[in-house]
This record gives sequence, C-alpha cells and structure tokens, in this order.
Amino acid sequence: MPSPADDQAFAPLEGVRVLSLALNLPGPAALLRCRRMGATCLKLEPPGGDPMGLYNRQAYTALHEGIEIRTLDLKTEAGQQQLHAELASTDVLLTSFRPSALAKLKLDWATLQARHPSLSQVAIVGAPGERAEEPGHDLTYLAESGLVTGTELPPTLYADMGGALLASEAVLKAMLLRSRGAGGVYLEVALNASADWLALPRTWGLTQPAGAVGGAHAGYRVYPCADGRVAVAALEPHFAKRLCEAAQIASHDMLAPATRDALAAWLLTRTRAELDAMSRERDVPLLTLAD
Repeated sequence: MPSPADDQAFAPLEGVRVLSLALNLPGPAALLRCRRMGATCLKLEPPGGDPMGLYNRQAYTALHEGIEIRTLDLKTEAGQQQLHAELASTDVLLTSFRPSALAKLKLDWATLQARHPSLSQVAIVGAPGERAEEPGHDLTYLAESGLVTGTELPPTLYADMGGALLASEAVLKAMLLRSRGAGGVYLEVALNASADWLALPRTWGLTQPAGAVGGAHAGYRVYPCADGRVAVAALEPHFAKRLCEAAQIASHDMLAPATRDALAAWLLTRTRAELDAMSRERDVPLLTLAD
C-alpha cells in the first residue's frame, strides 16, 4: 500500500492535460489538486488577471505553484483562435462561468462538443441546473446549507474548497469514463452541493447542540484552561474513562451535565503544559490552544 509520500509517484492524472479558465478560488484550487495528481496544467487568464492575485497575492501564488499561466482575451477573435488551438490537445476544460457567459464566449457544451469531441468539461457553478445563473458566494452557500449559525463568519471557505475537491474528483471521473470508451463528457460541480455534502453530519444531528459531537458529550468540547483553551476529543468510552480518571471524576456518564461541569472546573485549573503531558501519559486525544 503506498504511503502519503508516494502520492506524486502514483500520479493518477499523469499524461492528462487540463486547461482552466476558472478564476478566484474553487477553480484554481481544483487545478492545483490536478497538478498534484500529475496533470499538465495550463491556466488562461483575462487581461485584467485573476482577482485573487489582487486581493491576496500569497494565496494566488500558492494556488498556482507549478502551473503555466498565460494571458488571453477570449472576447477577441485572436484569443478565441488561440484557445481552440490549445483545446485541440486538451483532455479536460475547467470553467467557473455562468452558463450565459459561456454561451457568449461560444464555449457552451454543445459548441465545444461539436468542435472538440474528445474534450471533457468540468463546469463549476454556484448552484445546479436552472439555478446556475444565480449570484452567490461561499457564505451564501454555507448559509443555505445551515452552516452559518450566528453572525460570525465561518473560519474558512468550506464551500469553495469542498467544491474544488469535487471538481478535481470530476476530472478523475471524466478520465475514467474515457478509459471505458466514452468520449468527452460534461460534468457540473455546484458549490452549494459541496456545502450540502459538508453539512450532512449536521443534517443527521451529529453536530447539533444535542448531538454527541455537537456539544452534548462532555469529552468532545472546547474548554478554557488555566492559560488558554483545550480541544478535547475523548469521544470513545476508553478515552473518556482515562480523562475522567485524570480529573478524578467518579461518574463516566459523559452526557450528564454534572460530568461536563466537573470536567470544565478541573480543566480550568490546569495549564496547557500539564494537559499536554497528561495527554501523552494517558493516551487521551486533546489539543491545547492559545487564547
């Protein structure tokens, strides 16, 4: 069985050429995943560049490591000719335009399929089908999926990054279908669907406040400690027992409020160093954090 270090040696997309017109985050992140799986990746940017390069150069640089970037104006005849010359030797086209924008650029699927029968397209959209024209961003997709529970912004761009994973998965799917005799295929990846996928544990009740990993279980919470915080993940009974023994809590009923309160009171008296040492000695999963 290959180790994580062997991922690039495995390179399931070696020999596959991916051309991307997708800007901002989901498309470039998907293209980066493809490159790391061995694909040859080319990104064509409009004359104004990718907005990501303007508002976060660090992210832009990281997303485009090892990827060839060229500037091309698709609104000109010369730009269109250059694009189709590239598409003639491309396996998968990655886009993130609304369908109406693709149609204006003569890059709708029917036109592409007629001109490049072996080409596949992975189209990243905000929402699927008839909703693909709706405006939206990561925050609105997460809110729609029930993942915005207060007024604080989510700590990362879950829908965008989840969508990037689904898009790179779609590239693999397109290549698998081709290996089975299919020609070029059109695959749509919706960012709100990626948010729905990530939201399933909450939909099932697992991460709701009454759920075991939503706060109801005393061994699966974030507590304050003497000089910071501690993320406790003693969910399984043997881990919970060791934690209670360390805290000298007689009851191991991790769903009882009294157990949670006793554990909170004990953790508040312990430093991060003491809790790290206890974790190592007793094999209890936790991670201490600074305030």
